[in-house]
Amino acid sequence: MNEDDYKTEKKKQAASFDSTGFEAHSLAKLPAPMLQWIDQNGFDIVFVCSNDGVIQYTSTSVTRLLGYLPEEVFGTSSLTYLDPCDVAVLKNRFRSATEWPQRFHFTALDNRGKHIWMEASISLIEEQDAPYYIGVAKDVSDKKEIEEMMFRSEKMSVAGQLAAGIAHEIRNPLTSLKGFLQLIQAGISRKEEYYKIMVDEIEKIETITSELLFISKPVAENKESETIHEMLQDVITLLYSQARLQNVQINFIKGSNSRLLCDRSQIKQLFINLIKNALEEMPKGGKIDIRQRQVGTECIVDVVDEGPGIPDDVLAKLKEPFFTTKKEGTGLGLMICTQILDKHNGALDILRNDTKGSTFRVSLPISL
Repeated sequence: MNEDDYKTEKKKQAASFDSTGFEAHSLAKLPAPMLQWIDQNGFDIVFVCSNDGVIQYTSTSVTRLLGYLPEEVFGTSSLTYLDPCDVAVLKNRFRSATEWPQRFHFTALDNRGKHIWMEASISLIEEQDAPYYIGVAKDVSDKKEIEEMMFRSEKMSVAGQLAAGIAHEIRNPLTSLKGFLQLIQAGISRKEEYYKIMVDEIEKIETITSELLFISKPVAENKESETIHEMLQDVITLLYSQARLQNVQINFIKGSNSRLLCDRSQIKQLFINLIKNALEEMPKGGKIDIRQRQVGTECIVDVVDEGPGIPDDVLAKLKEPFFTTKKEGTGLGLMICTQILDKHNGALDILRNDTKGSTFRVSLPISL
């Protein structure tokens, strides 16, 4: 077939789409009532977009899920129905995608402005004349609510486990404050110098308690531009007391200070879980290296411990819900980490070190 014949055939195929958007000649084997039933009773939204994101077709399920008629959305940009916080992330992911289909979560806006949590699978069809995207999206709001309940439960569990170490960390500056107040009461000189030390001690207490309150507060989806160094430093501050009690040294090796479009609370929870896991693997002391760097459009953070390592039979099960090798563990920590990364188009890899211990590698897209 020469090039002219190929183009003629493509024009015939384009003309073969009927008013419902189905390709008539390829689906003619199925009775029309059956096709209509599938379209009218499906729970997932099937859609086709041009290469620039303009909607060319949606199934009638878009009305049931989002309240729009198919003819309302036809010819409009698909980005107008997304939460603005998701647009930049999805654009970046589509630009850098090398494998299809791409699976991800996003928040869609229905015709009343309500946020609907969706899960989608999209493929790029490389047509010679006009490449296009075809995909399916489903409402996962119920699943999202269950995940948030589990997420909140894990946050409270972590807060409780850290409470003993934090109480110890707060007791030291309180002791100093009490001593300086007694000196001032006794009428000692150099009060101004003591005031400065007391303010520093109070600020230390404030930082620790703020971080504890931060991880225990309710979940609220809110993506903003954040710097990775600040978030990691906050987490290290929170876990420092527990590390010191266990004689574990935490080293922060900084690379380029990547900026992420993320939910600050969730990303900090992610690293709290990973570093806390590393601490629990070293009850007799050791060293944890947190190595951060930027590679291309990704921010990479390695949490490297000196624990006993992970056996092969356990490695494959670590991300499963409720699977744990710890006596008092919930089995939710790594599963929640995976969910957080999925929402941020990131990934978690678990590696065995050459000598001893494990490396938990987090990859997150940077905000361009």
